[in-house]
Amino acid sequence: MFNNRVKIKELLTWQPEQQQVTVMGWVRTFRNNQFVALNDGSTNNNVQVVLELGKFNDDLLKRITTSAALKVKGTVIPSLGKGQTLEVKADEVEILGDSDAEKYPLQPKKHSLEFLREIAHLRFRTNTFGSVFRIRHALAFAVHQFFNNKGFIYLHTPIVTASDAEGAGEMFRVTTLPFDNPPRKEDGSIDYAEDFFGRSTNLTVSGQLEGELGATAFGEIYTFGPTFRAENSNTARHLAEFWMIEPEMAFHDLEDNANLAEEFIQYLIRYVMENNADDLEFLRQRLLDEEKQKPQNERSEMDLIQKLEFVVNNKFERITYTEAIDILLQSPHYKKKKFQYDVKWGIDMQSEHERYLVEKHFKKPVIVTNYPADIKSFYMRQNDDGKTVAAMDILAPGIGEIVGGSQREERLDKLEQRMKDMGVPSEELWWYLDTRRFGTVPHAGFGLGFERMVQFVTGMGNIRDVIAFPRTPKNAEF
Repeated sequence: MFNNRVKIKELLTWQPEQQQVTVMGWVRTFRNNQFVALNDGSTNNNVQVVLELGKFNDDLLKRITTSAALKVKGTVIPSLGKGQTLEVKADEVEILGDSDAEKYPLQPKKHSLEFLREIAHLRFRTNTFGSVFRIRHALAFAVHQFFNNKGFIYLHTPIVTASDAEGAGEMFRVTTLPFDNPPRKEDGSIDYAEDFFGRSTNLTVSGQLEGELGATAFGEIYTFGPTFRAENSNTARHLAEFWMIEPEMAFHDLEDNANLAEEFIQYLIRYVMENNADDLEFLRQRLLDEEKQKPQNERSEMDLIQKLEFVVNNKFERITYTEAIDILLQSPHYKKKKFQYDVKWGIDMQSEHERYLVEKHFKKPVIVTNYPADIKSFYMRQNDDGKTVAAMDILAPGIGEIVGGSQREERLDKLEQRMKDMGVPSEELWWYLDTRRFGTVPHAGFGLGFERMVQFVTGMGNIRDVIAFPRTPKNAEF
């Protein structure tokens, strides 16, 4: 059997007792024609492979270059070097894949994140991205474990859809019609009857509406899949393709919704802290080194792990939108005109407002509820005051909004009137309205942007560095 290897992460936990072992991986460094630092991606830590001088021919040694792939059979022995308890004394070395050291763009030195985005197909091989993507995997696993333990049904909602759940209109079209000469009706408009689906379709912006259908049958469901926004936002917080987690729960009100979201976020963080301690410690140290370049007054009060512990061990602050606006209006920041965007009741709070609330005022995550109806979607439950809806956002330090959700409007007459007022065609959403006709119940749900969650846990400053191949305006490389 070719693959009887031991992963380096497991090997490094052994007590060295002359065991025979096979390891495979990529060369990080090769020193003195004798010491190979080998890494297989299971951990940032390398295993040192020792080549006895004179045992291997020069042709082989010349091929042991940075990023060459090796298969090594050898003996596990105690290490005399610092920082490692064992090493592998090589008996056999086979080169599985050569690497031209002159052309290989990742040299053993520090590279900027901007440079690494240009070679996103290779950046997984760096320690930073090794840690980020192992943590991303752990978070994804924890998502499923959390909901499975609570008896939720995992529902796969469509990626191609005819509905716009957000009403924002920033969608990617899906069509088989020719772009240069599409069929047209007599009035000049495009004739979608000849398209594959027989109607205008787009990539989904949310699985929520379909998720509500599942919740009104199974009680509690969640979706976890890619969503798409054709929003021309070239920022460190936005992607055109990103992953969303969207639970929908029958028999839940706004408070139940907030309670679940808080428990969910704390569960995810706790899981990573228990299972990815080495990767978190690496990223903590990386951030500390980065902070040293900043002026003292711009440095964080807590390091990465302290921040995560703080979120896990403290209740989130809960305030209404009206209270949030009052806090902003009374803030020294506002009085000294330090906000770029104006503050008044009715605004859709900007990232700078959200971050002020969590980073300066409360210094912990904040759940803001009961937003003005005018800035929220048609499906949110209308409050008795006639001005606000039972919406909630969770704001996190460093990134602002991480969760958006609401209690859904379960009353058919109020939902139909709201759709009419907002110009949402009820005839196209007849299937959605049926859930209010046949056994309607109070229900609620939220969406958590997965990449923003990964950003929060890893401390990465740019959302493009927590997804394997970022899709952004003018960029669909790899």
